[in-house]
Amino acid sequence: MKTWPICSLILLLILCSLNAQQSVRNYTLQPNDLVDIKVFQEDDLASIQRISQDGMITFPLIGPVRLGGRTVQEATQLLRDRLGAKFLVHPQVTLTVTEYAKRIFTVIGQVQRPGTYRFPDNSTLNLVQAIGIGGGYTRIADAGRITIKRQINGMDTILKINGKNMARDNNTQTIDVIPGDLITVGERIF
Repeated sequence: MKTWPICSLILLLILCSLNAQQSVRNYTLQPNDLVDIKVFQEDDLASIQRISQDGMITFPLIGPVRLGGRTVQEATQLLRDRLGAKFLVHPQVTLTVTEYAKRIFTVIGQVQRPGTYRFPDNSTLNLVQAIGIGGGYTRIADAGRITIKRQINGMDTILKINGKNMARDNNTQTIDVIPGDLITVGERIF
């Protein structure tokens, strides 16, 4: 029995674990994420809270804090700085996301499986991939008539996209899907 493959497997597992830890620290906190915040040797400050729609939580001693839009690492540092500014000497803060917000998008119209889908965990998704998750185009779909309805600064915005050009031309910019997007694939007119 060779030990080389076992060593390689162990090394691979260590690298995957480090990569997973890095991606968790770089995760951007979203509204509806449930976070568990602990301060070492300060049990009274332990707090489990859901981030509000405007990205805020209310933390003991320091009050309202905007965590939404910050990475886990940035949010942890912010809490550490605020607690250390007036209340504690060198606070050791741990922030853990215990439940991620549901990141969903909807694909309707001329796709094989219209519906609402969840994003793959902690990853981005482009328009072509989203349509693929919906089963791809039907035989009467018009890939040149795709719309995305999304909220930008609290207002509904409609983006019109030609999927034919996107699929054919490597120079065409891909469109990233964001949580809450409503993608509609149009029907060909015969």
